[in-house]
Amino acid sequence: MFSPLTSTISRSGERVMRSIVSAAASSISITRPDDFHLHLRDGAGLRSVAPLSADVFKRAVIMPNLKHPVVRTAQALDYKRSIMDALPKHTDFEPLMTLYLTDKTAPEEVQAAKDAGVVAFKLYPAGATTNSDSGVTDVNRCLPTLNAMAEAGVLLLVHGEVTSPEVDIFDREMVFIETVLQPLLEQLPNLKVVLEHITTQHAVSFVESTAANVAASITPQHMLLNRNALFQGGLQPHAYCLPVLKRERHRQAVFNAATSGNPKFFLGTDSAPHARETKEASCGCAGIFSAPIALQLYAQLFEEAGRLGNLEGFSSYHGADFYGLPRNTDKVELIREPWQVPGCYPYASTSVVPLFAEKKLSWKIAK
Repeated sequence: MFSPLTSTISRSGERVMRSIVSAAASSISITRPDDFHLHLRDGAGLRSVAPLSADVFKRAVIMPNLKHPVVRTAQALDYKRSIMDALPKHTDFEPLMTLYLTDKTAPEEVQAAKDAGVVAFKLYPAGATTNSDSGVTDVNRCLPTLNAMAEAGVLLLVHGEVTSPEVDIFDREMVFIETVLQPLLEQLPNLKVVLEHITTQHAVSFVESTAANVAASITPQHMLLNRNALFQGGLQPHAYCLPVLKRERHRQAVFNAATSGNPKFFLGTDSAPHARETKEASCGCAGIFSAPIALQLYAQLFEEAGRLGNLEGFSSYHGADFYGLPRNTDKVELIREPWQVPGCYPYASTSVVPLFAEKKLSWKIAK
């Protein structure tokens, strides 16, 4: 069984897991999943990581926070072409494009984006995470555009953290919900919102208590790790992400929400590759790369909860339903076969270290 403190499997946990394994099926087949939160970067990095997601997921919601943010519909369509060019020919992977919301995003951009197939706008509070300096400084400046989104049925994806220096980094999600998101939904009760990569009990309770137009995506790292993982045996840069990992009680709340079967919660890896040397640096980048192992890790986590039967809903149905997309019809088979996660994957001219590097997983994707 996973230890949330060390991101490894304890000896006692191994005995428990073996007893589960002996009584369980040797394989499971689920509807091919979608990833509702994915960073693919651009250039050589894009060409390195995009095929890894396309091998597993049918569709993915692509984040727009490139070095030059994707703020216009034409840019999103250009970026989509770059993604498809980075994949093998005849792939059936579909990038679902988003636009980066700014203080200056015009309401007219909403309908243009919808007509072009863009599925959502992404709200990054200015300075909240990687390449977010062009983000929203005050949500009230965006109200006309947000109102146009509510009327058009275009989703708002939210990085739910305030960035005020006086707010403790571990409280930023809670304060954002209380001071930004809740008042916004009171003004625009029909706006469809995904609170992305939730990390706290507060966020879980908020999503559970709101109307059907509010949902949340959940990452593997926020199910698996609490903040002790940042310091286990020394400073661990590959466990650093934003929103930052939280206390164990918050990890447990997120874990329970993901595995509960509640359709308000669905898969969004937030897989965010950074070159190894930019993570292992004096000022390391925030982001955890999980694309090649995410589904296998989710399966193991759901099995730990005794809720493996809920994996298909979380990974394949809930997100598609909330986005108003047809459910996929093809299948992915997971087989029970222990394997070791590589220590790194190629990334442009260097490498990227994945979540759970060099640890063992119980599930593999059948090829």
